[in-house]
Amino acid sequence: MSRRSTRATDLASELPPISYVWETPNRRPRRAEWDIPDPAVPGRLTPAMRAKLERIVRRAPEVMVKITGRTKGVAHLKSHLAYITRNGELDAETEQGATLAGHSGLKDLQERWEDDAGLDDKRRRDGSLSINIILSMPAGTDAVAVKDSARAFAIEAFGYNHDYVFVLHLDDKHPHVHLTVRSLGHDGKRLNPRKADLQAWRERFAGELGLRGIAAEATPRRTRGRVRKADRAAVLALRKRKITPDVDRLARKEVLSEVRDGRIAKHPWDEQIKSRQDAIRRQYLDYAAELQRSGGAADEGLARQIRQFVNDMPAVETRRHVLKKELSELADSRRRGAEQGVDTNRRGETRRDERPR
Repeated sequence: MSRRSTRATDLASELPPISYVWETPNRRPRRAEWDIPDPAVPGRLTPAMRAKLERIVRRAPEVMVKITGRTKGVAHLKSHLAYITRNGELDAETEQGATLAGHSGLKDLQERWEDDAGLDDKRRRDGSLSINIILSMPAGTDAVAVKDSARAFAIEAFGYNHDYVFVLHLDDKHPHVHLTVRSLGHDGKRLNPRKADLQAWRERFAGELGLRGIAAEATPRRTRGRVRKADRAAVLALRKRKITPDVDRLARKEVLSEVRDGRIAKHPWDEQIKSRQDAIRRQYLDYAAELQRSGGAADEGLARQIRQFVNDMPAVETRRHVLKKELSELADSRRRGAEQGVDTNRRGETRRDERPR
């Protein structure tokens, strides 16, 4: 056997599951189909693995499954149910498949959940009565498919142990479903989703959409080469009101201090982020190499798409990197402005020096 063929066999046996590029150290509720190896050739890409790669590199729309809050008391719960049904204007559907319409339906729903809350004698005073979830897809997605997929997701995730109610909203450009799940299960245990559970929920919702002909994915941002976390809603709200959040102010202060002192603070997590991204990108290229060796036209085409996907990934930039770049651009702008008789203020705005010459 040649050296090249030996290397091909070794590489195939080393190929990890597809979720290697986004798996977390948290527990995983169940094993996904694209993580199940081929029993005959463990290192070979199975159809499920290949389909997953195709959706990723072709940038299938990403689903959103987000916990928006928890209701703490009966009044809060009734207010939330009124909100998601628009005070009875929108139909709600329960875990039993019953449709509750109009003000009478809203009243029945509120009374039923209020009675259930009264029976929850094990709940702490600050414990939640329900967990509120949004399942959303990008604008233009078929709303009926979104609702049907949300229904199937809820049945699979909660239907046998938790009461719930869901409502489809179409008053936003993104079709989305509000799903409210009673915290206390029929088995006496309380719903306490963790990070891995949320990822599994996203994957399950995306899977239900796929069954209905809607291409959808549920990959974390690092799968697509993005390392910055999304800003919290409170931070975004402050920025919208032209208020500088503490997190922005402190970050800028730290970066300015580094620049002024001519030092570079070393943070171990920066290196960890870069190292993980390097490993992710190498793994994509290993999958491409495995597909290329098959010799099939379709596999070769997918291999090219994977390589292009890796080439198009953004540079690894943390928030600190972005702030340093902004400060550098501002310093350059001020220097050019000084040379041209233009003053650049802290916000990057410029005004011409109007003093008489």
